[in-house]
Amino acid sequence: MLATTSDYKLEMREDVLVVHPNGNWTIAQAADLEGRLSKDVAALSYRHVDFDMTEIKELDTAGAYLLARAIRYGMTPAESWDVCTGSNGHKTLMNVATSSVLGHEPEPRRQWYDAFAKVGEASVRIWNETVETLAFLGQLFVVMAKVIAQPKRLRWRAIINLIESVGLDAVPIVMVLSFFIGAVIAYMGANLLASFGASVFMVDLVGFAVLRELAVIITAILLAGRSDSAFTASLGAMKMRQEIDAMKVMGLDTFEVLVVPRAIACVVVMPILTFLAMMSGLLGGLIVAWVTADITPILFLNRLNTAVGIENLWVGLVKTPVFGLIIAIIGCRQGLAVTGSVESLGQRTTTSVVQAIFAVIIVNAIFAILFFQMGV
Repeated sequence: MLATTSDYKLEMREDVLVVHPNGNWTIAQAADLEGRLSKDVAALSYRHVDFDMTEIKELDTAGAYLLARAIRYGMTPAESWDVCTGSNGHKTLMNVATSSVLGHEPEPRRQWYDAFAKVGEASVRIWNETVETLAFLGQLFVVMAKVIAQPKRLRWRAIINLIESVGLDAVPIVMVLSFFIGAVIAYMGANLLASFGASVFMVDLVGFAVLRELAVIITAILLAGRSDSAFTASLGAMKMRQEIDAMKVMGLDTFEVLVVPRAIACVVVMPILTFLAMMSGLLGGLIVAWVTADITPILFLNRLNTAVGIENLWVGLVKTPVFGLIIAIIGCRQGLAVTGSVESLGQRTTTSVVQAIFAVIIVNAIFAILFFQMGV
């Protein structure tokens, strides 16, 4: 480090000056900060300035202006700069401040160009998220192999606790929602098929829809919304409080301690929740069929056994461990990617839920195509 104070650190990396501001950079501290910062960088020669906003607490226009002036302080003033880490608000303030310091006019808004640029940036983000998630998955498999080879390293107490919070606590909402979905499907089938005099085929509709697709998807979406966000929030809070850094200093493997128990809990819980959702959905369909179409429970179950069959139950259940693993991986990865700000925690939690639901739907479509090609 070239200079280290309570308010900033300076670091040279070849011809790049890296500024690490910390604490409060507001108008109240402007008078003291300007003199010290200009003195520390006056004799340096650099072509580019990077601002690391990880440890900054408060930043206003005055503080951003002081940081931006670091671009002009050196013997060879830099004309390029970048905000390496920080919130969107920090980047917006720095854009305004640097434009003022460098004398740049505001860039004109180019509606069509900006739209395509945003599409390109989104595509790059999607690609990077995919690569990072696959890398995270590979690292998880390596750690899982080590844990399986040495079962004593498994944290059974944490796994059982997670199974209770992820699975047992979610049973009521999963079953209630699946019950009403099965009832709605049966009611729609009764209205549609009654006009053809084929009300009994309502059983086929409820059986195929609930067992093969709806119970699985609804359970996965509820697990993603309920538990995936909890994983991201809890791990993100640990990251913000530097508890994960402390675990690394103690020699603990964060994957083994934090990720593996959550992955195992989701893989174990997902089939159980899905089975309960299937039974609840079929019960809802049975009651509606009995009330609206005079299909007795015995006739409903016989038709379900002959027309739908047990194989559709297994078709639905075989997908569930994959969905549980996907949900755990995305939730844990986003939680470990949280930086030091509350804004980052909120963004990562939202991203975690959206990515998990999107991934579950895509993988379910792939399973559907595979099963169709296999004739299952």
